[in-house]
Amino acid sequence: PDPRHRWLGGPALEGALMKSLFLRLDRALTGLCLTLACVLLALISCLGLWQVTSRFVLSQPSTWTEEAMRRLLIWMVMLGVVAALRQGALVSVDLMLRLSRGAWHHTVRWVITLVNLGFLGVILWFGIDLVTRVRFQTFASMELSMAWAYAALPVGAALGMVAVIAHHLDPKNEELATAQ
Repeated sequence: PDPRHRWLGGPALEGALMKSLFLRLDRALTGLCLTLACVLLALISCLGLWQVTSRFVLSQPSTWTEEAMRRLLIWMVMLGVVAALRQGALVSVDLMLRLSRGAWHHTVRWVITLVNLGFLGVILWFGIDLVTRVRFQTFASMELSMAWAYAALPVGAALGMVAVIAHHLDPKNEELATAQ
C-alpha cells in the first residue's frame, strides 16, 4: 500500500473530500444561476413595461426591447433549468423512482442521470456548433452578435451537467417526498 494513503486517510477520505468540494462548487454555481435567472426575470419585466409605455403612452415604440426580451428569456430559462436539475424538479420517471426499492432504485437513478447527461451533452455539442455558426450575425435592432444569445445553450447545458452530477451524488427530491 502507498504510505501517502495512510497519512491522508486513504482513498475513501480522498473520495469524500472530492465529493464535498464538488458539491460546494455546485452549490455556488446553482445559487449564482438561480440569482441570475431571477435578475433576468425582473429585467425582462422592466423591459416589457418600457415597451408598453413607449408604445401606448409615448407613441414612440421601442425598437430593441422585444428582441432583447426574447434573448434574455433564453438565458433565463437555461439558468433556471440548472437550479431545477439540481433540485430534481424536472420531469423524470417519478413513478418508477417512487416504486423502486433497493438495487432497482439505484439502477433507475443511474438511468435517469445518464439520460439527463446524454441529453445535456447533445445540447452542449450542438449549442457550441450553433454559436460558432452565428458568431458573425448581428441582431436586427442591435449591433450585438447573435452568438451572445445562443451561448445560453452550451453554457446552460454545461452548468446543467454539473447540477445533474451533484443531484446524483446528493439527491434533493422534495417534490417526490410531497407528491400525491
